[in-house]
Amino acid sequence: MKKQTVWLLTMLSLLIVLSVYYMTSPDNGEMAFIQDDQWEEGEDVDVNGEGTSEDVVTSDFTAEELFASIRLETQSERDQKTEQLSEIVASSEYSAEEKNEAMEEMETLQETSSKESILENTIRASIPYEDVLVRAEDEVIQVTVKADELTKAETREIMQMVSDEFGQMRVEVKFQPSK
Repeated sequence: MKKQTVWLLTMLSLLIVLSVYYMTSPDNGEMAFIQDDQWEEGEDVDVNGEGTSEDVVTSDFTAEELFASIRLETQSERDQKTEQLSEIVASSEYSAEEKNEAMEEMETLQETSSKESILENTIRASIPYEDVLVRAEDEVIQVTVKADELTKAETREIMQMVSDEFGQMRVEVKFQPSK
């Protein structure tokens, strides 16, 4: 029952955040709509949903909204995975070994989330970027900083910080210009 309550509250929170965003958006509620068939065919789509001849899909999302959206999506996926693992641990249908594996995976998810947060704060404190997004996915750590440009020295410094926190893993460092 408690898991269902947490899930419901999470979804209601998401609904409220999206509603507030929609109501306060500067474009008076006009949103981009990309049809699946256009996306799969590789046709580029502008914010009005019409095909274009450009190589870029444009959007009115600011870097802040993009970072917040990615964080929310990542957290939602991890919460869902944690809920599934919790069900395994609580169930009598699984062996002790399977339950231990589920517990270890839950701890790994929590540890990864914590490391991402620590790294975001460390990078933000050492090099004053407006925002930093760190995502650990599979064997790659993706770091995106909100900045108009990124020097090689800054990139190396960020890669060293990632290495200090996560160990030797592949690192991708990108920057997202402020709009």
